[in-house]
Amino acid sequence: MLDQQEKLWDFDAVEPGQVGNETVVEITAENIAEYALVALNPDPRYQPDASGLAAMPTMVLSYAPLLREEIAEANGFVAFEVSKTARRQTPFAKCEARWFHPVVPGDTITGRRRVLEKYERRGSKFVTFRVEAINQRGEKAAEYDYTCIFEYAKGQREAPPPNAPSNEDSPQPDSSAESMQTGRSKLLDFGAASIDDTLPEIAITESQEIINRKNDFRLAGRPSESNIHTDEEFAKQNIFGGTTNSGPATMSYVDQMLELSFSLGSFHSGGSLLMRAITPFRSGDTVNFQGEITGKSEEAGKRVLECRIKGINQRGELVCLADASLVMDG
Repeated sequence: MLDQQEKLWDFDAVEPGQVGNETVVEITAENIAEYALVALNPDPRYQPDASGLAAMPTMVLSYAPLLREEIAEANGFVAFEVSKTARRQTPFAKCEARWFHPVVPGDTITGRRRVLEKYERRGSKFVTFRVEAINQRGEKAAEYDYTCIFEYAKGQREAPPPNAPSNEDSPQPDSSAESMQTGRSKLLDFGAASIDDTLPEIAITESQEIINRKNDFRLAGRPSESNIHTDEEFAKQNIFGGTTNSGPATMSYVDQMLELSFSLGSFHSGGSLLMRAITPFRSGDTVNFQGEITGKSEEAGKRVLECRIKGINQRGELVCLADASLVMDG
């Protein structure tokens, strides 16, 4: 395509209902284990030979990926990320995932994606996509609504200097495999749980190597070799002023933290997780994920605990804010 013929998929060109091509992914024990590895989740339940192996809930963002560049192409446009004339990123703002069935080795997942809505807020412009993951039985295993920033009103953020001060007193919880094993023996009991109870924490230290490995883990769609996560020069030209990890990566860390307190069944029975990105999670940052129970309800035999999770970096900055709804079985 010649540069002058580019039809940019800008905010005005995006329309609710625009559909991308379907993807089909075969789920294996190996790719479940690899996802947990790149998500820095040491839980032995995700080893290929584990009994009752099932995918981490947030793996839905990999076996049914967004692929916004390919949605643009399917509708006759060129996404900003691959433009030759106006290349820039449309980064993660927030994502809400909902789960209905576990995804296990041998499943075949069809990913369906479309533009759900677009809107403006405080001068910034956002586009939300709906992605559905359908298993081989025709059941919706999971879905998520993924919101991107198409135009950012505040201009570019500055990356912190390498010697930016840290909060030396911030806690450093243990996220080792041993603690994961111990944590599973202390899963929350609905009857004993109370509003304002705190949840076990984890701390995650990010690195550019980990960010690159996460970027390279792909089960569908074309690889993305240059973006704000992996290409420092390109990232410097975008709104965060330097490379950052991806929103889905941070969601996987929130998922890992919640798994210390909740069974996978609590997600798969209609659980949900909404995460908003607040401050970029950069290479070298250590983020402490901490949470508490904010709601407890029981209706028509359905027991639900609501939680709020905050990710706070070593500088005391709020990196993400998440709200989870978990359906309890006891």
